[in-house]
Amino acid sequence: MEILNWFTEPLQFGFMVKAIWISALVGIVCSALSCFMILKGWALMGDAVSHAVLPGVVLAYVMNIPFAIGAFVFGVGSVVAIGFIKSNTRIREDTVIGLVFTGLFAFGIVLISKVKSTVDLGHILFGNVLGISDADILQTVIISVITLVTLAILRKDLVLFCFDATHARSIGLNTTFLYYVLLSVLSLTAVAGLQTVGIILVVAMLITPGATAYLLSDRFDHMMLIAIASGMFSSVMGTYISYHIDGSTGGCIVVLQTLLFLMAMTFAPKHGMLAKARHSHQ
Repeated sequence: MEILNWFTEPLQFGFMVKAIWISALVGIVCSALSCFMILKGWALMGDAVSHAVLPGVVLAYVMNIPFAIGAFVFGVGSVVAIGFIKSNTRIREDTVIGLVFTGLFAFGIVLISKVKSTVDLGHILFGNVLGISDADILQTVIISVITLVTLAILRKDLVLFCFDATHARSIGLNTTFLYYVLLSVLSLTAVAGLQTVGIILVVAMLITPGATAYLLSDRFDHMMLIAIASGMFSSVMGTYISYHIDGSTGGCIVVLQTLLFLMAMTFAPKHGMLAKARHSHQ
């Protein structure tokens, strides 16, 4: 009975019901995209884009346009800047990514400190799913639908592009188009994630579920289902836990995702540490 009360008590409050639903939706979207990010080896790129969208979001607020537009422009712009610097200097790509995303992120923080606003723009950094407005819910739902539909329609092409871009190009796929589709979806998803966990932690939602699933399955379809299940579970349970311990919702979600990854890393039947120890012992 006490366990039942643990689950039903937060549902008495409208803001908690909204938070649980939106967290679950964002968990699904981020987890689906994270599988492509892991396959492509874009963990650092995900970090870069999720941080680089910050000034775009603040400027979108100033101009009173949807956050998604500002985030999209700066997300794509950051990758164009990375490509330009990489091709015109001798600096390696990982260093360029670090330079661009920290520079843009710092610019965003400066903008936050200078913009006079009726809302706390600090929520962009750490998320504020418990106080999410109806307009933000609508934006998050629209972004989520666009992302999931795009990934579903282009699934086979994107999997091949992420797994082996050279082969994808050789059979006639437009890899430049797929590159920018994936990048655009990443920029949009960063906006959906900032509503729940904030820009600082959204990179975890874009990487951890896919990494967890990658340890548990060698088939992409199974990997996708496992990632979505773990992302949705940690989003919903993290929101519940944050209510009961009066802690950061975004922090609870990401901690839960990290714990699931550590469990997979240890106990995965084929790629886990215990399985590898058994094989080496035999």
